[in-house]
Amino acid sequence: MSKTRQEARLRRKKRIRKKVNGTAERPRLVVYRSLRHISAQVVDDGGNRVLACASTVGKAVAEDLGDKPKIAQAKQVGAWVAERCKGKGIEQVVFDRNGYQYHGRVQALADAARKGGLTF
Repeated sequence: MSKTRQEARLRRKKRIRKKVNGTAERPRLVVYRSLRHISAQVVDDGGNRVLACASTVGKAVAEDLGDKPKIAQAKQVGAWVAERCKGKGIEQVVFDRNGYQYHGRVQALADAARKGGLTF
């Protein structure tokens, strides 16, 4: 039985989400990665609301990132989301890799968020 990559990722995502849950004290840092862009959201699952977010999508961001490689862009998004969390008093998060392998851009975003002051 062959699965497509997307189906396999969604199965992993479902398995991860059974264990990882964000609270008001320790929200969930979710990563979404596409071929061109990467985004991160800090979510309080109890209140069903997004507390902070950062992404490579948008005109203002495109001017800021320029022609940087994708890993450098992921590092910048991690730094932005950590900065926005610090502004709202959030220091601890639960990392949700969303079914993606903890490697490359996902790892770069997580490392930059840690460097920015978030603890996982």
